[in-house]
Amino acid sequence: MWGRLWPLLLSFLAATAVPGPSLRRPSRELDTLNLKRQWEPGLGGKAQNYSTLLLEEASARLLVGARGALYSLSANDIGDGAHKEIHWEASPEMRSKCHQKGKNNQTECFNHVRFLQRLNSTHLYACGTHAFQPLCAAIDAEAFTLPTSFEEGKEKCPYDPARGFTGLIIDGGLYTATRYEFRSTPDIRRSRHPHSLRTEETPMHWLNDAEFVFSVLVRESKASAVGDDDKVYYFFTERATEEGSGSFPQSRSSHRVARVARVCKGDLGGKKILQKKWTSFLKARLICHIPLYETLRGVCSLDADTSSRTHFYAVFTLSTQWSTLEASAICRYDLAEMQAVFAGPYMEYQDGSRRWGRYEGGVPEPRPGSCITDSLRNQGYNSSQDLPSLVLDFVKLHPLMARPVVPTRGRPLLLKRNVRYTHLTGTPVTTPAGPTYDLLFLGTADGWIHKAVVLGSGMHIIEETQVFREAQSVENLVISLLQHSLYVGASSGVIQLPLSSCLRYRSCYDCILARDPYCGWDTGTQACVTATTAANRTALIQDIERGNQGCENSRDTGPPPPLKTRSVLRGDDVLLPCDQPSNLARALWLFNGSLGLSDGQGGYRVGVDGLLVTDAQPEHSGNYGCYAEENGLRTLLASYSLSVRPATPAPAPQAPATAGAQLAPDVRLLYVLAIAALGGLCLILASSLLYVACLREGRRGRRRKYSLGRASRAGGSAVQLQTVSGQCPGEEDEGDDEEGAEGLEGSCLQIIPGEGAPAPPPPPPPPPPAELTNGLVALPSRLRRMNGNSYVLLRQSNNGVPAGPCSFAEELSRILEKRKHTQLVEQLDESSV
Repeated sequence: MWGRLWPLLLSFLAATAVPGPSLRRPSRELDTLNLKRQWEPGLGGKAQNYSTLLLEEASARLLVGARGALYSLSANDIGDGAHKEIHWEASPEMRSKCHQKGKNNQTECFNHVRFLQRLNSTHLYACGTHAFQPLCAAIDAEAFTLPTSFEEGKEKCPYDPARGFTGLIIDGGLYTATRYEFRSTPDIRRSRHPHSLRTEETPMHWLNDAEFVFSVLVRESKASAVGDDDKVYYFFTERATEEGSGSFPQSRSSHRVARVARVCKGDLGGKKILQKKWTSFLKARLICHIPLYETLRGVCSLDADTSSRTHFYAVFTLSTQWSTLEASAICRYDLAEMQAVFAGPYMEYQDGSRRWGRYEGGVPEPRPGSCITDSLRNQGYNSSQDLPSLVLDFVKLHPLMARPVVPTRGRPLLLKRNVRYTHLTGTPVTTPAGPTYDLLFLGTADGWIHKAVVLGSGMHIIEETQVFREAQSVENLVISLLQHSLYVGASSGVIQLPLSSCLRYRSCYDCILARDPYCGWDTGTQACVTATTAANRTALIQDIERGNQGCENSRDTGPPPPLKTRSVLRGDDVLLPCDQPSNLARALWLFNGSLGLSDGQGGYRVGVDGLLVTDAQPEHSGNYGCYAEENGLRTLLASYSLSVRPATPAPAPQAPATAGAQLAPDVRLLYVLAIAALGGLCLILASSLLYVACLREGRRGRRRKYSLGRASRAGGSAVQLQTVSGQCPGEEDEGDDEEGAEGLEGSCLQIIPGEGAPAPPPPPPPPPPAELTNGLVALPSRLRRMNGNSYVLLRQSNNGVPAGPCSFAEELSRILEKRKHTQLVEQLDESSV
């Protein structure tokens, strides 16, 4: 079905995604607004890739894991300079071994810190790739120093810094998901726990070349009526072969799909079957209702502490088959829908077709993959090790659910062209009026942050901010509600931004059009303020859903823009500038207060930066008004008064006939003098050209000759070839006039040998004969022997005048033909190149 529908859906994306102009406007300079704080790391610039972030609100510290280092920054101001750092680099021996294995010594053979979590009340736990030999360490949080001994990290941390990875520490146990070794399969593991567990590999792999992006603990045991267990959810992308998984039938074997998997925190593994393996592992397809959006880039969870309200936001990008296109989609998923899918029918691997199909047989009891609940305890199943072998065998062969997890509202919240989102995070914001909205921050592959609010009709992007001067991918995002800050981790460093910047909105309409749940218009101070800090929150004006009501009685209308005058000649083009304050605003131009101007009609071109009037005519004269129209609101931005003047001045009054008769001979005399002057110049030029031609004809036949000189240079020797004179071969050589080379320093060709010990100066060559018996000069003028059997053409010049064009093949044949009849001397005056 998808094979027939994908062209239609792709056309829909091209037509409907991202309303408004596709060109991105430059961001405001945040430094001048004192909104951005940037931390510049030390270590002489050696540390890179600041992608691992851990926020500790209680101590107001932001912990950063980078390449070869860890940092502890002040969460209040990361750039205050009062930070601590730990050098944790791979030794030169480890880097050398890594390089010998074929890894990149410039990017991979370092210690990339991939895991950083709070272990207990006194220590942090960090793991690094350590030049493809992972290590982990328990770090004293207060002293912020490395321990004297380390732990093996092969079971806890990926060996490859580019491999997808996610990890959590839950009640002292380490829950990680990645590919741990070069030849191993991806795996979900629990370590540092009395019951270490992992996924099954035989008779089938539960995971198929998975790339993990996110994991989260959901407290489903809170207020549970059945005594349910807490669960860990994993989000990843993997190869799939089940029926209907691919957008194209011919690509099922390599098609990648998004998945969500879960395990129970209380899982202890099986007693005889699935020993040290998960007995609660289940996975399901995660779709965004657009078949091309299959690559999962990022996930964030909201309200994970309350399972009844837990939901997830996921970022998808186009599959690799469409790498030439760039677009992103965002979907929302509710935990209740995931729970219903995991309680539904299963899939099974069918050996005949070698793919997954829906399982139609009976399901044993207790239900395979479920956690231990109060009802199961009443039946005697106190842990997973008490489950029957029939149930564990079923779990082993049926880890995949038949139904997919579909997005809330059955469609994506946002489709965005020309943008590749790499990471996202969010937080719920309660407005003064009572409703709560989800506020999301989306990081892009070129260093932008998009701030968006989730509404009933979809997502509204509040603002787009360029946070890095050089384009680089946003690797991590962390929100601090206490500090009212967003922390951005990337390759070059960490950026701190405020969650809201309400003061940049100068009018009531600007404030409500932004639809930022943090911002509201204060009627008392006539300013856009942060709702959480306002003295009287109930008096604030907000309209998050519609974004256009509440300012009708506001006194802050602002002065109208001044009227600017423009005057142009008829036939010229004129640009009337008008910069829209918002990407979502539509430019509206009115002519003389009533006539709306459209692009491409009547000589008008409407752009994002103004109105272009082409081939101005008298009918274009008048008043022009530029308006920003957004959400039904119209704001005047600029006013112009344009006048179009005739291209030539009006004719002067007629003079008397006698005056015209008197002026005519003067004009004719002027023309005659100009023609005579031009004729004289042409005559002088022709004489000069004739003289130069005669002079060159008289110089023909002059001997061609090289003068060899010695030059020295530090570290080696150099030979200078000085051109004295020359001409094309085949011409007769007459005369013995020799010109010195002293005045031709600028025409020297220096031949510089390669590095090495300087060669001893060769003996001076014997003086060459004046001519050979056939009249050929001793040294060819344009051919120099190289390596004994090949030739290189040297272009000579005659007193700075380039010689005429000569064919190299013709010149070579002539030289060889003449050498047939000539006894060449043994030591010709040549130099080896």
